[in-house]
Amino acid sequence: MNNMELANKGAIVTGGSVGIGAAIALDLARNGANVAINYRKHVDEANKIVEEIKKMGRKGLAIQADVTLYADAEKMVQSALKEFGRLDILVNNAGINQDAVVWKMTEEQWDSVMDINLKGCFNYIRAVAGIFKAQGHGRIVNITSINGLRGKFGQSNYSASKAGIIGLTKSVAREMGKFNININAVAPGLIETDMVINAPEEVRQKALAEIVLGRIGKPEEVASVVSFLCSEKARHITGEVIKVDGGQYI
Repeated sequence: MNNMELANKGAIVTGGSVGIGAAIALDLARNGANVAINYRKHVDEANKIVEEIKKMGRKGLAIQADVTLYADAEKMVQSALKEFGRLDILVNNAGINQDAVVWKMTEEQWDSVMDINLKGCFNYIRAVAGIFKAQGHGRIVNITSINGLRGKFGQSNYSASKAGIIGLTKSVAREMGKFNININAVAPGLIETDMVINAPEEVRQKALAEIVLGRIGKPEEVASVVSFLCSEKARHITGEVIKVDGGQYI
């Protein structure tokens, strides 16, 4: 887009300091939005993204917030609202993976992935819901995964959390549609992030073999779809799951 489609909109991107989240935060800003990101540990990376947002002439905000805690979500939402004067967009991107086959997976591995990936989404949706309802508009985009649609060996916790995000997206789309609030999910395939770069070469090659377009996706290619869904161009799209995977799923 890049035509100031989102001029002066207020946006929150969870997990916006690195990888796909950072690309989303920058793309929203490029399209005119003021953007708040949260971080848990990556304070330097978060501050760097905020600097880049400010260089574009937008407002940027980095907030330390644990997505698993509703109180942190509420605090972040209120801080962004105060800083920007309005809030229009929520992108739930924060996520982790802790892979293991199910008979070796610990309770802690299951719980931490579920808490960050799925409960984190719920916390932020709940925190913005009252604001979006009262103003009669809002855009929410949840980052899921093609593995939430198909499952993956060694990722029962991750796939279940990402499938949960799809169910959450569709349910909330039904609940909030009458308030002119659109909520959609974006399901990336293999994307060139640190997690993928650091994966064993055989894992990368196996995934690459599934991709019809023959290459690993870039974070910016996910970000451009998110920005589109946050724009007026997508005002009649809600409850959808859009794959950005180079044909990996098919």
